[in-house]
Amino acid sequence: MNVIDLETRFQEKIDSDIRIEPRDWMPDNYRHTLIRQIGQHAHSEIVGMLPEGNWITRAPSLKRKVALLAKVQDEAGHGLYLYSAAETLGGDRDHMFEELHSGKAKYSSIFNYPTLTWADMGAIGWLVDGAAIQNQIPLCRCSYGPYARAMIRVCKEESFHQRQGFEIMTVLCAGTPIQKAMAQDALNRFWWPSLMMFGPPDAESTHTAQSKKWGIKRFTNDELRQRFVDMIAPQADHLGITIPDPDLKWNEETKQYDFGEIDWTEFWQVVKGHGPCNKDRIAARTKAWEEGAWVREAALAYAEKQQIHSTTKSKAV
Repeated sequence: MNVIDLETRFQEKIDSDIRIEPRDWMPDNYRHTLIRQIGQHAHSEIVGMLPEGNWITRAPSLKRKVALLAKVQDEAGHGLYLYSAAETLGGDRDHMFEELHSGKAKYSSIFNYPTLTWADMGAIGWLVDGAAIQNQIPLCRCSYGPYARAMIRVCKEESFHQRQGFEIMTVLCAGTPIQKAMAQDALNRFWWPSLMMFGPPDAESTHTAQSKKWGIKRFTNDELRQRFVDMIAPQADHLGITIPDPDLKWNEETKQYDFGEIDWTEFWQVVKGHGPCNKDRIAARTKAWEEGAWVREAALAYAEKQQIHSTTKSKAV
């Protein structure tokens, strides 16, 4: 069977909502697109531990400390699921880390902003995890099986993270004027970066059309961004805080919220490594990688020793 026939059968499977599995034939570009996307997703989960991990020792109560610690641990697990999914496509985990540390591989731009107050833990859970859910729920129907299955558990945990963040914001908004002002300040700083999380506008997106054809993505960046605004705007009203967008208003005709223009110059600056915390995030990840080298070496040596022991034992039998 020639390549054209294989590509035709491949697309027919996708059009019929039949999952592509690791041993199935797939175009090289499909494989490479998935490795890039899953790798960026995994990096985002791992780097995303840093802004919140910074607050574990400063949480205002034992309850908050335990919940935040559990959330950060969840994010580490999400990264491991996703690196494993990329490996089923032939991706090399060490190589993916090398690309992250060198700046070649990207991760979500939102994690290059600082977390200045405890309210930021609420804003990240409410807004950032809320945006992640909008992005990730459609991925549960991704055409590539291992990625789609990994996302089912990830989405369940992300949903809990968002509720946790909204609960923090609810408590702050019902507290003292200073606490409510803290919540408002966090919303002010994280609102626009959260909208940028969905990626560039559709007119500038280089991957969306092909990814939709292949069933990797189900919605465009702008469609997901609109869904996010429509979800968050009523919740902000409920909290009694104001989204920092004077152009935000309900459109009775479209039954959606209209919102202002995003500063795409800022977005591209952050993506290119010039955000407030880009250098700090990469430095922290590189340091952890280098200091953890002895653990990886010890684990590998132990695995090799166990393999030799198992082989010797089987030969003796």
